[in-house]
Amino acid sequence: MINESIEWGNSKLTLQKALSTIIGRKGANARIAIMGGGSWATALAKIVLTNNKYINWYMRRQEQIDEFIRLGKNPSYLTGVKFDTDRISFTNDINKIVKKSDVLIFAMPSPFLKRHLDKLKRRLDDKIIVSAIKGIVPDENMLISDYFRENFNVPQENILVLGGPCHAEEVALERLSYLTISCKSRERARIIANKLSNSYIRTRISDDVYGLEYTSVMKNIYAIAAGICHGLKYGDNFQAVLISNAVQEMNRFCNATNPHHRDISESAFLGDLLVTAYSKFSRNRLFGSMIGMGYSVKTAQLEMEMIAEGYYATKTIHEMNEKYQVQIPIVNAVYEIIYNKSSPVLEIQALSEKLQ
Repeated sequence: MINESIEWGNSKLTLQKALSTIIGRKGANARIAIMGGGSWATALAKIVLTNNKYINWYMRRQEQIDEFIRLGKNPSYLTGVKFDTDRISFTNDINKIVKKSDVLIFAMPSPFLKRHLDKLKRRLDDKIIVSAIKGIVPDENMLISDYFRENFNVPQENILVLGGPCHAEEVALERLSYLTISCKSRERARIIANKLSNSYIRTRISDDVYGLEYTSVMKNIYAIAAGICHGLKYGDNFQAVLISNAVQEMNRFCNATNPHHRDISESAFLGDLLVTAYSKFSRNRLFGSMIGMGYSVKTAQLEMEMIAEGYYATKTIHEMNEKYQVQIPIVNAVYEIIYNKSSPVLEIQALSEKLQ
């Protein structure tokens, strides 16, 4: 992990020139688009608008856009955050947003990504793609960065990934939070980090793209496991053992799939796991808690009215591991519970014998 704080100061001109070189326009006039209408997209829009006068914003439903403009806030997510809609250009046409934007920040649930991109008729290989999607493309069993690279010919150095412990709800409250921006190009990572840094967002950069993606996916599975145990009335002592084992499990899988000199204890990895496993804002933990209390998967999903990325990630990682054969007993236990309808009580009891 490359830890570098981003400063405006004297480096601003250099960064703006670099941005101009990358996207072919003056850095100050670079148009950034938010892709998605949920809570994380809304939080990112709030962040980006602190350093940019205008943004473009793509949402699927025109009625959400109309209500947003009328109210001056997202009618469905983070409704306490007010926006100056004169600084936002909304559209529900993905081709229009791509045409007039240089940097595209994708912040939609991974199961919906293909549905949106299937409507795309424009090239993406000349854009900067930023994935804030902490998930994997279902059915494809493909990381988001690989999906853009293989299906849209986006150069690897033009793909960035956002990670780290950063709940949208706390961004809305402007509580100090930390983001890690990862890219094979350190210069591009610095530039985007500069665009996202403000008084309540600290940024770091990294070149470990796959490590950040895999851990961002897997921490959602472990949060479901933590939620299941909470629903079953296991205490804090057991939860601590569960998550300490999850860290080791996550590290084993990442090293098997993408060997890299990484420190799993850094905030981008361990920090994100901890906040997702323990926070009251964690939808994956909530989903797991409902399963532990006896809800069916379908009922839990309907009552939440939100996407728990870990549900899809569990199946994907389980299937991917058929190739790698890494010891991931926590993932396997969650898979048995939510896909094979195994008893949460029996699965967690069996899992408890494997934890150290």
